Amino acid sequence: MTNFHSRIAIGLAAGTAMLAIAAPALAQDGAGEDDSIIVTAQRNNQTRVTAGGDVGVFGTKAAEDIPFNIRSYNEALILNQQPDSLGEVLENDPTIRTALGFGIAGEVFVIRGFDLSSDDVGFDGLYGITPRQIIAPELVSSVQVINGASAFLNGAAPGGSGIGGSVNILPKKAERDVIRGTLGYTSAAHFSGAVDVARRFGADQIWGLRLNASARRGDIAVDDEFHSSYVLGAVLDYDNGPLRAALSLNYQRLNQSYWRGQVGVGAVIPRAPDADTNYSQPWSQILTKDYFGTFGLEYDLSDKAMLYAKVGARDGREDQTTASIAVSNPVTGAATGAGSYVPREDNNESATAGIRIKLAGGGISHEINAGVAVNWQVNRNAYDFDFTGYATNLYDPVVAPRPAPNQFVGGDLDDVFPISRRRLSSVFVSNTLGFWDDRILLTAGLRLQEIKTASYSYADGALTGGYKESAATPVFGLVVKPTQGLSLYANRMEGLIAGSSAPATYDHDNAPGTAPLQVVNGGAVLPPVKSKQYEVGGKLNFGRFNAGLALFRIDKPNSFVDPVTIVFGNYGTQRNKGAEITLDGEPVDGLRIITGLTLLDAKLRRTEGGVNEGNDAVGVPELLANANVEWDLPFLPELTLVGRVVYTGKQAANATNTLELDSWTRFDLGARYVALVGDTPLTLRFNVDNVADKRYWATAYNAFSAFGTRLLQGGPRTFKASASIEF
Repeated sequence: MTNFHSRIAIGLAAGTAMLAIAAPALAQDGAGEDDSIIVTAQRNNQTRVTAGGDVGVFGTKAAEDIPFNIRSYNEALILNQQPDSLGEVLENDPTIRTALGFGIAGEVFVIRGFDLSSDDVGFDGLYGITPRQIIAPELVSSVQVINGASAFLNGAAPGGSGIGGSVNILPKKAERDVIRGTLGYTSAAHFSGAVDVARRFGADQIWGLRLNASARRGDIAVDDEFHSSYVLGAVLDYDNGPLRAALSLNYQRLNQSYWRGQVGVGAVIPRAPDADTNYSQPWSQILTKDYFGTFGLEYDLSDKAMLYAKVGARDGREDQTTASIAVSNPVTGAATGAGSYVPREDNNESATAGIRIKLAGGGISHEINAGVAVNWQVNRNAYDFDFTGYATNLYDPVVAPRPAPNQFVGGDLDDVFPISRRRLSSVFVSNTLGFWDDRILLTAGLRLQEIKTASYSYADGALTGGYKESAATPVFGLVVKPTQGLSLYANRMEGLIAGSSAPATYDHDNAPGTAPLQVVNGGAVLPPVKSKQYEVGGKLNFGRFNAGLALFRIDKPNSFVDPVTIVFGNYGTQRNKGAEITLDGEPVDGLRIITGLTLLDAKLRRTEGGVNEGNDAVGVPELLANANVEWDLPFLPELTLVGRVVYTGKQAANATNTLELDSWTRFDLGARYVALVGDTPLTLRFNVDNVADKRYWATAYNAFSAFGTRLLQGGPRTFKASASIEF
């Protein structure tokens, strides 16, 4: 960090401290009333995890009643930590690590050792509605994580990921009246402002309106990397008697220029450069613009039956220019760079409808769920790849001219046309039987799903292939509650993704001068791939905090060409086994914790020709651990100290396991102070992420590992400060 940037950070920290000291002097007389206002403000600011949430077709459930591992991170966490993306929110989760998609800034969330792409993050319970690459957190009230395959709960993810778990984000609603203004700063020179207004009105406050607007702009802590974000969201909801409705409308426009992506490496992993080094190019840029929203209805037929329906849509545009590098000399850092331009448009719609019925008789309760769901997606894109390259260096980057256009072009760069269409439709039904006053809950369900796709030529838009296959994904779950606060569970679930297309040719040895063999079923599309998960676990609620333990195994088929029969099929398997321990709550007044660890053993089984069989899967750490702490000082209740430790264990960096990333640990520190301006609470925050400015390779995970080993570097030391005033 330059001296100039350091002076900015020190000045902001000093200014924040002076405001914290001076603000109480502005308070009105009446210490008792002032104390009450401060206590309320501190309570609204508390970072918390809810054990439970929206469990797909089952609706909102308490954690003790469901045979799955689910957590929800609250709005206060997002406000306090000033995240730039959804990935920064999920850094708090001890079961998730974040990578990037191949050649894009779109985040990939690694859950139980399998990828969940940003395309497949749910929005208000629907797929395809969330912006594809980066999700602005300012619109989010809750981030919900369900660990494990969830093809029954939510349907198959249209982007073909989500085998290890799912993430659903909920938009903000008017749960209480509030007017809040926030100003923020993130090093090196990134400034932000946000307004959040919520009101309930009408007879018995049956109407609610929540308006959110935010703007962020400036350089972040990576040298010269620029981010801007402009976000506007509105949620109107109605709650009167048996009818409930909510309309969510959102707009987000993001710009990332000079953005730092992944690094390709060869047979040796180079030393990570300084944490703030930018080995990208000034002309690299990602511009995204998204309009998205949902409309949902719920109607109580009686106190035992409810109808529901929800629809959503998104129109998105991306213009992405990428500057990627591959290191050729791991000692000197010499590297070759390449550029690309990829415009893209997405037009997605999603809908679901169903009924939930509760019955009881003969000492047995029933909760029946039945419904339908459908998702339509149209992807329009084109590409212009540069294969000439330019010379640069990982440790001493060189600014290169932007590659000449029209080198290797597919599609229409000026007017993109459809390259793929996808429709996923399903019907589902389940029944949860309750015995012994619902202390034993047995769930069985089935979702019949159809995946239909069409692909089109980049040359002229002509139809080149299609796919229409069906599959059934069952779920079985058991919950036993032997005593108050203890819940034991087990489940058997499945994940579902579209089948792969067989290649036309196969060259096992890649020997020069040897003609590749024709694949017997070349061009054929395999049936949908189903993973299988077995899980047992337990949950404890001690009143002040929650604890959870999950033991799981997931088998996911992999496809390749059999070297003997030269037939393409789902012959291989990746088996991920592990244990998750989570703990959150407030063990003593004023001390809040979010912590846990994940042990993973991810192995390749039945590989092509037996090569790499038994090896560790790429980019899956053997151990993950997190610890978040908030402490309201008892002798100064206006002040809260915060800290976080993130540990990621060793991970294989290639399929042969000849490369390995070292484990890494990151420390974050901060403080929060609530003062009064008149009788209005003012919250001041100051945080430092990666306090030690540690340089490290964060992950080798990449769903496109066939393109070689690619590493993502961890972020540099980052100062964050904000001030929120709430009326």
